[in-house]
Amino acid sequence: MLFQKRKCSEENSIERLKRELETADAVLIGAGAGLSTSAGFIYTGERFHQNFSDFEAKYGFHDMYSGGFYPYSSLEEHWAYWSRYIWLNRYENAPKPVYELLYRLVSEKDYFVITTNVDHCFQKAGFDKKRLFYTQGDYGLFQCSEPCHKQTYENRELIERMVKEQKDMRIPSALIPRCPKCGKPMTMNLRSDNRFVEDEGWKKAAKRYEDFLRRHKNLHILFLEIGVGYNTPGIIKYPFWQMTAHNPNAIYACLNNGEAACPREIEKQSICINRDVGTVLEELLVQEVA
Repeated sequence: MLFQKRKCSEENSIERLKRELETADAVLIGAGAGLSTSAGFIYTGERFHQNFSDFEAKYGFHDMYSGGFYPYSSLEEHWAYWSRYIWLNRYENAPKPVYELLYRLVSEKDYFVITTNVDHCFQKAGFDKKRLFYTQGDYGLFQCSEPCHKQTYENRELIERMVKEQKDMRIPSALIPRCPKCGKPMTMNLRSDNRFVEDEGWKKAAKRYEDFLRRHKNLHILFLEIGVGYNTPGIIKYPFWQMTAHNPNAIYACLNNGEAACPREIEKQSICINRDVGTVLEELLVQEVA
């Protein structure tokens, strides 16, 4: 089925979304980077300058993403940058409680979350780990860079040591993470090419997602898409459109500051809100209390 994207009416959108959250048999949340941006995980500006001014001065990049892709000359410098990046965006809490607001809205519902975010904010906000599918990996996990085997490793303790013990933009060589099986350097468990490791935890989460979809097929399900852009639309956005189109009982809701849209074919089943996600969630909770 081909879709023609178009803006959809926001008339009475908060009221409609509140009603759907109350009456839906289940809520499937599809979350992208816009949700974490609303929570304050900003990768540019003051937050970048405060934490990476030395790297900015030396290499001339002006945002965290660019620094993550920079070809550093040594693993000591690579991990000095990445350890700060990981600690800031995985182990520190988000500046704003947007994920907590979302959890309050769905905690009593039959919900599931599929997300391309890798910052672990859902679990920190209280979401059930068994109702989460992190499709693109996790900043909190290492994998073999080869990879020689399909296993991932928790990294908090080592990342914390890298942050504390680095000097002059370099970590001690002894802290460079290496694969316990082949000895090659470890890398982040982030999907960027065909070397991404889908470990047992990833496979179990994918199966639980499939089971959730199967159990709610043709029921009154709310596909709640939040902050999803067009970098990887085939993971959340396009499947949500397709599943809504094939289920007359389904509702598609898109919360995206400035980019909320839906296909013409499902316009009557859609709710689009082009505003800051955190503000929208606060309004939904105020109405819920009222």
